Amino acid sequence: MKNSGFILLVIIIFANACISHNEKELKNEITIREDLTVFVDPFIGTGGHGHTYPGVSMPFGMVQLSPDTRLTGWDGCSGYHFSDSIIYGFSHTHLSGTGCSDYGDILLMPTTGKIYLKNGQKNPGTGYCSHFSHKNETASTGYYSVFLDDYNVKVELTSSKRVGFHKYTFPQTDSANIIIDLKHRDKVIESGIAIVNDTEIE
Repeated sequence: MKNSGFILLVIIIFANACISHNEKELKNEITIREDLTVFVDPFIGTGGHGHTYPGVSMPFGMVQLSPDTRLTGWDGCSGYHFSDSIIYGFSHTHLSGTGCSDYGDILLMPTTGKIYLKNGQKNPGTGYCSHFSHKNETASTGYYSVFLDDYNVKVELTSSKRVGFHKYTFPQTDSANIIIDLKHRDKVIESGIAIVNDTEIE
């Protein structure tokens, strides 16, 4: 009788240990699944002939918000190439991994000082584009950030299913600007802008 009580006690302890071990494994598996985004590198494919962009987009999202560093050529299909050192602005639509160039619509560019209405592609000192360094550029799942050297402006981007969010941190200045270029990149059939009020444009 004593032996059967002892055996029952051992079985209960063993069963509890198995349940506890399985719960720990399940919790670890859930934690690992939740943290998989840390392994995503949005810069993969942005060099060579990869034709990808490092910006942000939700799965099946309406916008693909990203910097534009290249305006022409096959390696500029996505609008971005890792070998570039100039940013022309941040447009709301991009193609990724394609062999043809398209989109780059609704470009915004924060600047300070003199206002330029051309992008400065032929001569960067005469347009609104800015130099940048990859050491001041960050991309992760759902977030992109870069520092614009010519304007001392920090740019942060994220998106929802249908909206691109920009956050600009300007230096202390009396001349902070946001350039909106509706003719950026490819041929535009029709575009227009309306200033609704002091805080809203269409």
